[in-house]
Amino acid sequence: MVKEKNKDKTKGVDEEDVTVVDRDVAKKAVFATAMGNAMEWFDFGIYSYLVATLSKIFFAGVADEYQLILGFGTFTAAFLVRPIGGAFFGRLGDNLGRKKILAITIIMMAIGTLLIGLLPGYESIGITAPILLLVARFIQGFSTGGEYSGAMTFIAESSPDKRRGIMGSGLEVGTLTGYIGGAGLVTALTYILGDQTMQEWGWRIPFLLAAPLGIIGLYLRTNLEESPAFAEMEEKKEEAEQDDDGGVTFKDMFLYHHKSLLIAVGLVFFFNVIEYALLTYMPSHLSDVLGYGTTKGLLLVVIVMIVMIPIVLLMGHFGDRIGNKRIILGSLVFMTVLAIPAFMLIEADSNLLVFIGLMIIAISLAALQGTMPSELPALFFTQVRYGGLSITYNISVSLFGGTAPTLISWLIDVTDTTFAPAYYLMFVSIIGIVIVSLFVKKTSGFPLRGDTPTVETEKEKKEEAQKDEELWWKDEEREMEDNQSDQDDHQN
Repeated sequence: MVKEKNKDKTKGVDEEDVTVVDRDVAKKAVFATAMGNAMEWFDFGIYSYLVATLSKIFFAGVADEYQLILGFGTFTAAFLVRPIGGAFFGRLGDNLGRKKILAITIIMMAIGTLLIGLLPGYESIGITAPILLLVARFIQGFSTGGEYSGAMTFIAESSPDKRRGIMGSGLEVGTLTGYIGGAGLVTALTYILGDQTMQEWGWRIPFLLAAPLGIIGLYLRTNLEESPAFAEMEEKKEEAEQDDDGGVTFKDMFLYHHKSLLIAVGLVFFFNVIEYALLTYMPSHLSDVLGYGTTKGLLLVVIVMIVMIPIVLLMGHFGDRIGNKRIILGSLVFMTVLAIPAFMLIEADSNLLVFIGLMIIAISLAALQGTMPSELPALFFTQVRYGGLSITYNISVSLFGGTAPTLISWLIDVTDTTFAPAYYLMFVSIIGIVIVSLFVKKTSGFPLRGDTPTVETEKEKKEEAQKDEELWWKDEEREMEDNQSDQDDHQN
């Protein structure tokens, strides 16, 4: 509850303005939001593992050599609409609330995935089959545009300031769990049913599971409370008797929050390049470039992801203790120094050495996965957090993350060296070091921009109120308000 503030108090916050969050409620928020992220990567995993089968079913009307290209092209098409979905759902999330939009996105994701499982193939309805497949992928991409950024926002706003890192890392555990589940299910079905049965009807099973998963996810999310930060912002509007003018416009967002937008694009750039390089590209690198068996390459990456789960949680915990910025910088330095040794091990004729090489990349990625879900929301003020994250995350992931496997393959072809992926990872890591060192502030343990402190106990509530210091983001808020006032005066 937001109360009348002490007008004479210039520093710190009043005790009644400090929000106490129940740990069980926060854990429930993490679980419900991570469910949607797991669904996204479950779909990602099953499509990636079934792309060869889907290409034969939906593109049977073209030459064999083009079927796989069109199958991957349909997969990539979803990235084209992610920024549109991000802008659409992000604005709604900042105006209507995080909870409502997250319920909508998870059911849209389930519908898109279920639709693929129900579609007839090319032999049944001809060219209509690949068109409908593309439509289903567009639905998935559009909903995903608002899913991940909304989940980050909701968890960050629902967590105590001192535990935002460990809570946010649960979102990336959903990423890994979803991908492992999708990849493991497809592998198990293929082993049990065989290639012929999988192509006839077995491929539909993973997609059809989207329906019950979507219902479970919808139930969990509709039973959540709205995030404390958004609820507080809405209550302040009511107390000030402000009219609902549609919220912050895109023009205002780019005009007054452009610095945060640019920093977020940079952070998502190196984060997603490393993520897609390991989880999406490396299985193909092991099988197609280095000549390992397909099953061996896929199995190694799945094992690596399983090992990553506790590391992600550990990095989230350390981020709360020593600061996300230090963890992120350490990860990037680690990658810069060890990228080449990692690929030397990956090319060794030893399963153990290959695994160690993959784990070097995985440790760097796990450090980012453990910290980014709490670091990215801290860049934005409450009234633009969902929208700002949705726009920047999806633009950056579409430009850099989704294209990373293709770009790496092209670099290998152009440079004629299998170490091209290592050089590219070093390049993006060095850029990341510059961005983080120059533009990222320490936010771990402090309130989010625009929010008052959030704690777990009444004791911490009293301690926060006794602090004789101003909230760290107040200077930025005053500068932004001055710029906006000057702009309004100029227009008048």
